[in-house]
Amino acid sequence: MTSDWISPAERLKALPPYVFARLDELKARARLQGIDLIDLGMGNPDGSAPQPVISAAIAALQNPANHGYPPFEGTASFRRAITSWYKRRYGVELDSDREVLPLLGSKEGLTHLALAYINPGDLVLVPSPAYPPHFRGPLIAGAKVHFLILKPENNWLIELSSIPDAVAEAAKILYFNYPSNPTGATAPREFFQEIVAFARRYQILLVHDLCYAELAFDGYQPTSLLEIDGAKEIGVEFHTMSKTYNMAGWRVGFVVGNPQVIQGLRTLKTNLDYGIFAAVQSAAQTALQLPDDYLHSVQERYRQRRNFLVEGLAKLGWNIPKPKAAMYLWLPCPPGQSSTDFALDVLQKTGIVVTPGNAFGPGGEGYVRVSLIADCDRLSEALRRLQAAGIRYQPLPTLVAKEST
Repeated sequence: MTSDWISPAERLKALPPYVFARLDELKARARLQGIDLIDLGMGNPDGSAPQPVISAAIAALQNPANHGYPPFEGTASFRRAITSWYKRRYGVELDSDREVLPLLGSKEGLTHLALAYINPGDLVLVPSPAYPPHFRGPLIAGAKVHFLILKPENNWLIELSSIPDAVAEAAKILYFNYPSNPTGATAPREFFQEIVAFARRYQILLVHDLCYAELAFDGYQPTSLLEIDGAKEIGVEFHTMSKTYNMAGWRVGFVVGNPQVIQGLRTLKTNLDYGIFAAVQSAAQTALQLPDDYLHSVQERYRQRRNFLVEGLAKLGWNIPKPKAAMYLWLPCPPGQSSTDFALDVLQKTGIVVTPGNAFGPGGEGYVRVSLIADCDRLSEALRRLQAAGIRYQPLPTLVAKEST
């Protein structure tokens, strides 16, 4: 039953449908039909958090002091663990009192940052394809989103030189993300230097999403924005415990960088939530202090899955490079099929769930994202189903002009 006089706010009307919610509906329907789904749709790591993390959470649960409201700014011990992690990984010095803020996952922080710093009508630059909160948060805040369409021939890097001066002059915030969700693209250190110089020139706040900082392969080491001279003056960086530590459901992440921006986000959050359960913060602190052997095992797991699936897909016509980081493969749709149509076709014919590229903005159309969240046995079954269903990639033939005689 609905009432005509109960209408949602205009900010909700501005939001496009959330594709992941629609995927959940389709998956539930398929399971009711008895279909054995191989879900490679969401970036939801398989398996549990490391045992030391679970043990730390259990121990923290036994402490009555952890059952009250936590500090709005997060526990001091977790914030210090974050600064130690940044120092160890990137050589970046941070003030744990002014330049660090724990979050209820990076998605929450990214969206609330938009509410804290964007006024209706402000212009925001967002690459496309992109992690949906990078543009949905600004849309909720009433921003005018200017999409920077990324191109495969430029290795999915932002082409700063293509941004018109008038657009750059008007822009307030630029969101970006390397290693990238959904493309798996990586950016060289020189790019980070260029984007910092660009932001300083036009007085733009940089918001970098470093959620895949540790899922890197073959000796590649991602760059932190805060490694770049002058970045802290105009930028912040987000991180999550979800991916590396299999803590997606725990809802814990953090943002670091410019103290003024951190304080603004903290002020907003004090009016919206009471922070992260202290036992979860204790567990997250333990995760950041795990030895490198754990990290290497995680990297090796995803590296093996990446190699297995890239090689298997090549036999079905998808000749794609092996991404150097993140947990995704970015596949072009067969010619003539939209990303939604192709994803539905794959689901209906094989029971395999992939994410249509248009979920990541207009620049994602024509692609699907495949998550490396199943072991090689299940990936082998996925490849077998694709082959049995006749699903493969056949590019359009290249037309060669005839020489005139």
